[in-house]
Amino acid sequence: MKIAVGGDHAGFDYKQVLIGELEGLDHQVKDFGPYSGDSVDYPDFVHPVAEGVASGEYDLGILLCGSANGVAITANKHQGIRAAVCWLPELAELGRSHNNANICCIPARFTSLEDASTIMKTFLGTAFEGGRHARRVDKIDRC
Repeated sequence: MKIAVGGDHAGFDYKQVLIGELEGLDHQVKDFGPYSGDSVDYPDFVHPVAEGVASGEYDLGILLCGSANGVAITANKHQGIRAAVCWLPELAELGRSHNNANICCIPARFTSLEDASTIMKTFLGTAFEGGRHARRVDKIDRC
């Protein structure tokens, strides 16, 4: 699977570890930054991730920041993006299975690294159920 990854300075350390895990699972990973823990403006890194997923160049995206709210709000401005804030594996599973989320947003300041890894793996390993959920997802995009 091709995975786009990005975030902000608060998620930098987790991002580095999760990228290594993704590569260890034989996923193709594109790191859109940031490339250090220095303070950055997260939209500069989120927009390219969202554009890559929306265009189909990448299958799914992973975004990390302090609360995950900023990255999710930014990513969801893109047509065709369904970014879910996931601080528990169950939310990652439901985001994928019921909402066909294509970007997982993990709050690095509110999850342990171990939990972030489990959330990411759950998100990537869960399929969209379709059915009644597809009807609802089809009603999301309005522009």
